[in-house]
Amino acid sequence: MSKEIPAKNRFATAAGLLVEELRETFLMASSSLAAHRLRSALTLLGIMVGVFSIIVVMTTMRAMQKYIESNLEQLGGDTFVIEKWPGFSASNDSKYWNRKDITMKQGIEVAEKANLAKYVGMQSSFSPDDISSVYGKAPPGFKLYGESPGTFDALGCVVDEGRVFTDSDMDLGRNCCVLGNKMATGLFPFGSAMDQKVKIDSINYTVVGVLEPKGAVENGNQDNFVMIPLTTALSRYGSRWHSISILVTAQNREAYEDTVDQVRGILRVVRKVPPGADSDFEINSNDSTLQQINTFTFAVRAGISAISSIALIAAGIGIMNIMLVSVTERTREIGIRRAIGARKRNIMVQFIMEAVVLCELGGIVGVVLGVIAGNVGAHFLHLSPVIPFDWIFLGLLICSAVGIIFGVYPAYKAANLDPIDSLRYE
Repeated sequence: MSKEIPAKNRFATAAGLLVEELRETFLMASSSLAAHRLRSALTLLGIMVGVFSIIVVMTTMRAMQKYIESNLEQLGGDTFVIEKWPGFSASNDSKYWNRKDITMKQGIEVAEKANLAKYVGMQSSFSPDDISSVYGKAPPGFKLYGESPGTFDALGCVVDEGRVFTDSDMDLGRNCCVLGNKMATGLFPFGSAMDQKVKIDSINYTVVGVLEPKGAVENGNQDNFVMIPLTTALSRYGSRWHSISILVTAQNREAYEDTVDQVRGILRVVRKVPPGADSDFEINSNDSTLQQINTFTFAVRAGISAISSIALIAAGIGIMNIMLVSVTERTREIGIRRAIGARKRNIMVQFIMEAVVLCELGGIVGVVLGVIAGNVGAHFLHLSPVIPFDWIFLGLLICSAVGIIFGVYPAYKAANLDPIDSLRYE
């Protein structure tokens, strides 16, 4: 009497046979597509365009989002910024343009009256034509900031050499500066920058401090800056068109909301905002800015996905049409396969496999070109390269779905051809 095969062995045997059948089906599908290279290439073009359009936009947006999030890391969880503009906005709403600039005087009042705040600083950016030292010019992409002493604490800046600004630097409008780490090594490659002279638009500034590096984002340009006292900057470049950013750090996380409310109330009084009217300034934090970014990017993603879906549906219809033509051309082949024992399931799986392989080839080409093009765009925007693995996976998954959905009917038609009639087909 023969022994019964254990269930575990039966399952392993069945799984092995299934894998072998799928492998043979894949090889047959690939061989069939290779036999019609031009037709296959033209068919997968639509899939490639649809996937490319998704990936190129998502890659560029992911690079921008990564850069913005990296910049936000310099703000601690207990710090918020009062600005004329939202932290991130694609809107050109006139209400932002019509707002009055936030002035240094208003920032000083906040610093004096906000007793719940741990640190209050003021900051503004400026656009110098030239920054240089005796060794040469500053590295490309440099930035110039006007700062008050409290800004360094609010931003969590750590001094590597020297000191930061003092109240007397602000009061006297001294020509002194603090350098970011990359700026210091770029302007003074052969030694310390301390007590050296930096020329900004033909005016000499004495280096009083160098900050520790914060890391490499935006191709390392995060540390490529010069800071000068805010009073000095405003006297040199003028206060017109320079709205001040006020940075406020709460005592702790528990006091954060109370600090925000207190600062909001102080500024509304200082800026004479009528009761019940909307504030004419924005309070930006990491959370609020990220929420604005996600809202904006969601709208863009939804729009691009809708447009790309049209391209993918059109490509799917094209694949269905080509597969139907292929069924007609291969009617005799299908009849021979049925005559030698192939089941309907085998025929159906082969044709669905051909449609999926065709879509995946187009998807892979679209993904590769999309990632390359997206990172080329990021390079021109001075952003670090990224690879959006989640969208790549989703794009290839959609390609498989398109292949299955639009390949089912041609596969069903092929599997249900009459074997006798198929053998007689010329």
